[in-house]
Amino acid sequence: MPTVSVGRDGLFHALGRTYTQEEFEDLCFEYGIELDDVTTEKAIIRKEKHLEEEEPSEDEEVIYKIEVPANRYDLLCLEGLSRALRVFVGLDEIPTYTVANVSKNNMHKMHVKPETSLIRPYVVCAVLRGVSFDEARYNSFIDLQDKLHQNICRQRTLVAIGTHDLDTISGPFTYEARPPADINFVPLKQSKSFRADELMEFYKSDLKLKKFLHIIENSLVFPIIYDSKRTVLSLPPIINGAHSAITLKTKNVFIECTATDLTKAKIVLNTMVTMFSLYCDRKYEVEPVEVVYSDGKSEVYPDLSVYKIAVPLSYITGYIGISLEPDQVTTLIKKMQLHAEVTKSGDKDCILTVSVPPTRSDVLHPCDVVEDVAISYGFNNIPKKWPASLIPLSLNQLSDLIRQEIAMNGFTEVLTWILCSKKENFDLLNRKDDATVVIANPRSADFEVVRTSLMPGILKTIGHNKDHPKPIKIFEVGDVSRLDETKDVCAANRRQIAALYCGSNSGFELIHGLVDRIMEVVGTPFVAVGNPSGYYIQRSEEPEFLPGRQACIIYKGKQIGTFGIVHPEVLNNFDIPDPCSYVELNLESLL
Repeated sequence: MPTVSVGRDGLFHALGRTYTQEEFEDLCFEYGIELDDVTTEKAIIRKEKHLEEEEPSEDEEVIYKIEVPANRYDLLCLEGLSRALRVFVGLDEIPTYTVANVSKNNMHKMHVKPETSLIRPYVVCAVLRGVSFDEARYNSFIDLQDKLHQNICRQRTLVAIGTHDLDTISGPFTYEARPPADINFVPLKQSKSFRADELMEFYKSDLKLKKFLHIIENSLVFPIIYDSKRTVLSLPPIINGAHSAITLKTKNVFIECTATDLTKAKIVLNTMVTMFSLYCDRKYEVEPVEVVYSDGKSEVYPDLSVYKIAVPLSYITGYIGISLEPDQVTTLIKKMQLHAEVTKSGDKDCILTVSVPPTRSDVLHPCDVVEDVAISYGFNNIPKKWPASLIPLSLNQLSDLIRQEIAMNGFTEVLTWILCSKKENFDLLNRKDDATVVIANPRSADFEVVRTSLMPGILKTIGHNKDHPKPIKIFEVGDVSRLDETKDVCAANRRQIAALYCGSNSGFELIHGLVDRIMEVVGTPFVAVGNPSGYYIQRSEEPEFLPGRQACIIYKGKQIGTFGIVHPEVLNNFDIPDPCSYVELNLESLL
């Protein structure tokens, strides 16, 4: 969870009153954040330099370190934090953010060259007009950029923010990608000009910037932003140019965000402009910039429109466990900077339409609205009560029953990873890639996808225990996942059961006997082919099994599983020397 450091006196001034430490801790708890530490600027410096602690003097500014949720980017600076708390306690109305009415002819333009697709393909821009900076506001402006770079920007790999004094540069601007030797400019806080490749070497000794060099240093081209006079604004994601550096005297700020992820770039830009449009001459108004692509298409940023989510009242009250009227819910939601209105009211249920402002990019689903209502209502105000029933879900009951029965047949239960590699899930099983839930940013090649079968994990277990005395009899009851467009998350879990017999005498009849026992336990009789009152088996042609030594299980006209002798090629892929027989079936279909 990120921690925001703010001066206590400045925060209390923004909140319009002074709190005791205990009162402020209570306010933070009510809002769902936490006062993590109370320190001073000098104490922080002494700690960083490993100096001995000293008693704080009265003239030292007290610093509050406040822990905020990782997805609440609007709380990463004093402006956003104080604004949220003032709305929460009822001191302010929810701000309305607007885009200035500027014609396209008078709008600043950013022209994007096609070669940027080789390195960082996206850029979004905006202008803050008539900003009034003082030292505290300026420091907060810079600190918010650093916080965003560490958080949603993923150390500048996804998004890099550049801020410039608009009065020192002239549009239109161009976003290009050029060979390092062709780029030459004076970087921020330097007095001499560097070529871009020289700059890479220069910053390898810089403690702050050297950790970002790897993002572009091995590329044939570097991203670069110029103004109409070919003045360099920035070399993203490394450093801005010294020419357009913002100062306390800056009145008009040009903000550009280059990115590999357009959605995150929009969120970052919206966060920057909504937080600091507070200090503009026209409060909460942002001047747009047109981004023009090489194919002639263009987009205007920022997009400060609200989007709407329809949430049933019963969905909110059901999850929180309290009874609320529609008017109460709209009042509670308003405290969290969300607008809500009743759009449909009937005898059975009431539908609330919740309007989400550009500052609340964390609200993606009705469950996020439920969380905000619960926070606003007060977690301590929700009455404690015993669950209506302690009876487990029928699927879990059936899973436990099957576990016990298979264990009594001499099988040992295993628990394997629900994530695996694409190779294990498909190639090693001779299967084709189909309807897989893919992990977007896997930390390891071993965890690229959510498994679609229990087979990879079980075969890996046997492969790592091939020296164990034979026979090896193991089973697993667990979930797999498949893509499903009918679900709101476009994927669905399925409870599966799998068992494997490994030994020199492993045969079709051994695993067939286990199938019959499982079906007997759940009360499903073996019937003739085509009879819907029970189950039957018929020939199958699955690539992971030996041809002619496999069968599929048909129940109520649907295939619910497959069993047979594992194909020797598959066994060899998992380094298993002994024959194996295997069964896997869908447990939910037996409920």
